[in-house]
Amino acid sequence: MGNTSSMLTQYDIEEVQEHCNHTFSQQEIVSLYQRFCQLDRNGGGFISADEIFSVPEFAVNPLSQRLMRMLDGLNFKEFVAFLSAFSSRASLQQKVEFIFKVYDSDGNGKVAFNDMLDVLRDLTGQFISEPQREKVLTHVLEEAGYTKDSLLIASDFVKILGNSDLKMEVEVPVD
Repeated sequence: MGNTSSMLTQYDIEEVQEHCNHTFSQQEIVSLYQRFCQLDRNGGGFISADEIFSVPEFAVNPLSQRLMRMLDGLNFKEFVAFLSAFSSRASLQQKVEFIFKVYDSDGNGKVAFNDMLDVLRDLTGQFISEPQREKVLTHVLEEAGYTKDSLLIASDFVKILGNSDLKMEVEVPVD
């Protein structure tokens, strides 16, 4: 599985399925492997930032820089685990944990007001002024029982987003 020119064995497919909590079918894993091999242009078995940015949909995503930090250097198994949060079979917990990682850009396990403000800034660009962003974010935090000074951990995100009908699904074409 390290060398992208090799084919996946049944064992590899089952191992990847297990690693991503069965969020993808075996057919979907094979399709993802084919896509991974297309992205891994140098055949090294890992995806680089340049290879990631070759996907037009990724390049125009307002969170692309944050996602790129999460994707850069992933092997196939890690690539599938990353994408598993977008599967229709992923649990709400898996989706919320993924969202938390997007906000926790320094990987310290805590999300501060400024981390959330950075994401909001990425998402809104120049469409909302900085004072408006701060006001909206402060209001959302207060509605959830937190303050501007709160440091949120993953379980806080689960608490806040746990009752939502969170949709983060991407269809994996199966040939």
